[in-house]
Amino acid sequence: MAQLKILIYPHPFLKKKTREVEDFQAPEIKRLVLDMLETMEKNNGLGLSANQVGRSERVCVIKLEGKTYILINPRLKSKSWSKTICEEGCLSFPGKFIPVKRSKKISLEAWDKNGRQFFLKAAGLLARAIQHEVDHLDGILFTEREARPKKK
Repeated sequence: MAQLKILIYPHPFLKKKTREVEDFQAPEIKRLVLDMLETMEKNNGLGLSANQVGRSERVCVIKLEGKTYILINPRLKSKSWSKTICEEGCLSFPGKFIPVKRSKKISLEAWDKNGRQFFLKAAGLLARAIQHEVDHLDGILFTEREARPKKK
């Protein structure tokens, strides 16, 4: 495994939409997943998407409460109407934390590293992390989701 270089905003690659993985068994995909996990952990991250390390594959990884999530070609299938605002950070924006409004619950379709499709329902911090990483894969930065205070 190798630690990858994390792209820092305003690197233009962070705004690029990723492309779907077609060959789940490709050695470079398996290597990418392992390298992303190592990079995320060494940088004390909660999640990491491929375009944050200069790759265009639709792959992200999340590690939360001792469980690792490898999401290949993830698609949000539904989001709750109920939303919450919490501070978020991002490895591509070192030291920046901003309030972001996100759905409290989501459902997701994705494929694992062996090419098996799965569905996941998530709430709380996991739902927030998934939404953050899927946004990355779509070329959307968390700064674009900043919750603005309501005018009185």
